[in-house]
Amino acid sequence: MTAAAHTALRAATHTAVHVEEAGTDGPLLLCLHGIGSSSVAFAPQLEGLAPYARVIAWDAPGYAKSPDPEGPLDLDGFADAAADLIRSYGSSAHVLGVSWGGVIALRLATRHPDLVDSLIVADSSAGSGTDEAKAAGMRARAAELAEAGPRAFAEKRGPRLVSDLAPTALVERVVDTMASSVRLPGYGYAAEAMAGADLRPELSAVSAPTLVICGDRDKVTGVEASQVIAGGLHKTAYVIVKDAGHLANQEQPERFNAWVLSHLHIVTR
Repeated sequence: MTAAAHTALRAATHTAVHVEEAGTDGPLLLCLHGIGSSSVAFAPQLEGLAPYARVIAWDAPGYAKSPDPEGPLDLDGFADAAADLIRSYGSSAHVLGVSWGGVIALRLATRHPDLVDSLIVADSSAGSGTDEAKAAGMRARAAELAEAGPRAFAEKRGPRLVSDLAPTALVERVVDTMASSVRLPGYGYAAEAMAGADLRPELSAVSAPTLVICGDRDKVTGVEASQVIAGGLHKTAYVIVKDAGHLANQEQPERFNAWVLSHLHIVTR
């Protein structure tokens, strides 16, 4: 964390999940990571947005430094865990979700609308349940993780999350983050939640103003999936981040953060 962030990065545990925090003033921004990641993925946002917002990034239940959940969690369960985290701060929040985190954020917005001031949904989709093949592939991931182990699993999946323009250091960081974050049973619960999710019918029920962001080189969920989300919402803006793959927030953090700040400025003025 640089001096420009005006705050030190803090770690804490809220309602049984580990969080990283930065910033002391401004709106509360909760960051929800992708299915193969953790709060580490939001290092560029914790640093770059801290002068303007109170930024918190969780390790989802069963991920990284968060304990395993007491029982299986479905998509509602992950959304409820995020709601409990927001309540622990005593306020509502703007919610930034990347990939799987975006799916959780959308369900959070329909399940707990009073807690969600606005959404930023990045490189996400309406869920893997929109396609039988995608759902089957998602369900197979838990067995793949069990057989390969976190490191080999991450080395296979991590590099495709960024574009072919990404520097080697970023690719290595993405792989290392995944290897240190995923484990069973949490990853299995997340994969099953994604496999069963098709949020298309409920998008129209999202009342929170939403910014939909997608990297132009995203080959995982892709531009089309983000367009489906944007097209199904009532209060939405849709932007493309140039020269970024699936992890646009990490690959082009300055461009990504600028869009987030513009969104926060519009919805909080």
